[in-house]
Amino acid sequence: MTKNKEQRTKSKAFKIRLKKGDMVMVRSGKYKGQTGQVLKVHPSLNKVTVEGVNVFQKQIKPSRQNLAGGAVKITKPIWASKVGIVDSGAKKPARIGYQLKGDKKLRIFKSSGKEIKS
Repeated sequence: MTKNKEQRTKSKAFKIRLKKGDMVMVRSGKYKGQTGQVLKVHPSLNKVTVEGVNVFQKQIKPSRQNLAGGAVKITKPIWASKVGIVDSGAKKPARIGYQLKGDKKLRIFKSSGKEIKS
């Protein structure tokens, strides 16, 4: 294996503070201002899949699983840095911080200091 292939196969897990089910808003790019729920978190890619954001159509050939074939809508992941969790009070995207309460580690909104309910 060449050095480039080795570097591509090694995957570093990025620290993503978002979790599946969080309501997020896109902060920048083509989908700026759109909101949706996090469907999947990809720590090795530093990306998240958000419902209704970055949706593409892919043409599928007929197969045994999909007899009809045709166009299928696929939601592709976007960079985690482009989205922010929605603070329900301010209705704006916020950053996530942590706070220790006893032996529990809580996620909080950096802007307001309120606890994030998962």
